[in-house]
Formats: sequence, structure tokens, C-alpha cells
Amino acid sequence: QVQLVESGGGSVQAGGSLRLSCVRFVYPRCMGWFRQAPGNEREGVARIASGTGSTYYADSVKGRFTISQDNAKNTLYLQMNSLKPEDSGTYFCAAVGISRGSTYCSGDLSSRQYDFWGQGTQVTVSS
Repeated sequence: QVQLVESGGGSVQAGGSLRLSCVRFVYPRCMGWFRQAPGNEREGVARIASGTGSTYYADSVKGRFTISQDNAKNTLYLQMNSLKPEDSGTYFCAAVGISRGSTYCSGDLSSRQYDFWGQGTQVTVSS
């Protein structure tokens, strides 16, 4: 059963912007965005708590990316500005199940803490 569906990827030149969306069919404790470039490990990008809306960003995207949610639309967003070629990769939205403890939504972003994953959407930034 599909739980998360991403959209919004594409190709853009360096300095450009993209907005990713993720429709969810589960209610999570928190949600995150991850990315993976070929040959690299999956990297956490940003996280948002479902209840409080508090956010967390990887240092590499602070000041450029914004994670947000619209609970009325069951949708998670990632606004990406000032994109760089090193931002290229497949972007995944992920969710921590509501039954998990709050520690799953704190500290550094770790893919091991997430229960549900989308299929991924490709982002390519050219120089």
C-alpha cells in the first residue's frame, strides 16, 4: 500500500529553485526529506514535526531549503532555492510512524528511524 507520493522534481540550472511535494496517507510523528546521489549514501536534508511544526536542517542546505507542511492537504513540501550541482540526486520523503517515541524525531537525521518512504523524485542541477 502506497503511503507517500512525491512530485515536483526536475532539471534546473544552478541558482534556480524547485519545490517538491509529498502527499501522505499516514499520520506521522514527523516527516523528513532525504536525498541520494549515485554512489553515495542516503543523506538527511530536513525534518519537520507533525504537531509542533519545528524544523531541522542539514548544514548543507540551511538558509537555502525550507521544509513545510499543510496538514489540511496531508502534504509535505520542500522549497529549494539557490540550488547547486551538488544538490542533484533522488529526493525521498519519509515518515516516522506515530507510535514511535519522540527520540525518533530529534537529533541528526537518520534514515534508519523512518518507517515509510516515497518512491523518490529526481532533481538535477546543472552548472
